[in-house]
Amino acid sequence: MPGQPVAAVPLERVIAAMAAQQGHLGGLLHADLTGRIPSYRAVPRELLDQIWHRHFQRALAVVREGTVPAPEDFGEAEVARDRVARGVPLADGLRAFRRALSAIRDLFIAEATERGLDPGLIVDRTTCLWELADVASLRIAAVHRQAEIDSALSDARRRAEFLRGLLHGTLSAAEIHSAAAIYGLDPSRPYRAIRAVPNGGAAPDVLERSLAAHGRRKGRAALLTVVDGAVVGIVETGPEAGDLDVTAGLGPPTDLATVHRSFRAAGRMLETARAYGLRGVHDLSDLSWRVAVVAEPELAELLLDRYLRPLEAEGEFGALIEESVREYLKRGRHVREVARSAHVHVNTVRYRLRRFEELTGTSLDAPDTAVELSWALAARELGAPLRGSTGPGRDGTA
Repeated sequence: MPGQPVAAVPLERVIAAMAAQQGHLGGLLHADLTGRIPSYRAVPRELLDQIWHRHFQRALAVVREGTVPAPEDFGEAEVARDRVARGVPLADGLRAFRRALSAIRDLFIAEATERGLDPGLIVDRTTCLWELADVASLRIAAVHRQAEIDSALSDARRRAEFLRGLLHGTLSAAEIHSAAAIYGLDPSRPYRAIRAVPNGGAAPDVLERSLAAHGRRKGRAALLTVVDGAVVGIVETGPEAGDLDVTAGLGPPTDLATVHRSFRAAGRMLETARAYGLRGVHDLSDLSWRVAVVAEPELAELLLDRYLRPLEAEGEFGALIEESVREYLKRGRHVREVARSAHVHVNTVRYRLRRFEELTGTSLDAPDTAVELSWALAARELGAPLRGSTGPGRDGTA
């Protein structure tokens, strides 16, 4: 036991005998680890030898002193970062460490027994080596998990930086091709930029994972990140929102070098979809000319003044006129269908349409009137004043 002078000399002889076998035992352990734990084949021999020397000398100190270091005295952070970078799972790292400590413990018991070390001292130091294995394992697990977190955060930052540069057109062709190889993108294939925002209580990171999972299920690439509460990135095909309450804008397909243009378009699609209170994923084929209604507020105001605001002086009847005009355009200018849907006589519909022409000084038969009136009605659907409106994301940025 500690403090017994009679046991000190034999214990040092045991330690010396153990130290003489460090190299030989290390070679056997290396063969054992690389044979039994495939992930350790990616770790260079010299690094394993360094770690083995550290573990061995620490164990000898425990055998000599009979005390186990505190968890904070185990400097394993650098080793953990290396193992994470090499793709060695935590379970494999712990397994390797315990095999190393088991080999040291077996060596101590063999040498101590052969040299007649006091049985009580053998039990005490063996118990210390067990405790060393437990304390060190907990510390290794903690620093490995932290290294995994740090690595994931670093990867996320690098991915976000790449996407920012890609979506804003600030990367060179060499930078794009280099990063494309890292993230599994094919520069020869077209991609579509996407910008999505969750509605309700959905979190942006949940939305990001869902959209990415859709791409994996379809076997198509998707590279996404969260920027200022919005999910942005590129996809090969338009994703399905599923049960998520989300609004997303999807740009046109293009190559990686010009995907920043698709991103600007995705911003306009998102702005338009949100303006109209739409849910789901939308592109230009869905929104059509309504994108221009949102993007050109001055023109929308002009057309509202020309076609709809003159009806407001008529009060409730003006609202009926507007509804009849809306249905008239919607139903292909068929008066009878308008009357049938409104449950009124066709002459009533004709009167309302004629009154519209009188109030606005226009003709519903004129092609320009149909186009401009449709624009004004679409602007009315926005439900908010357009004057001075720029809306979120007009430039496609987050």
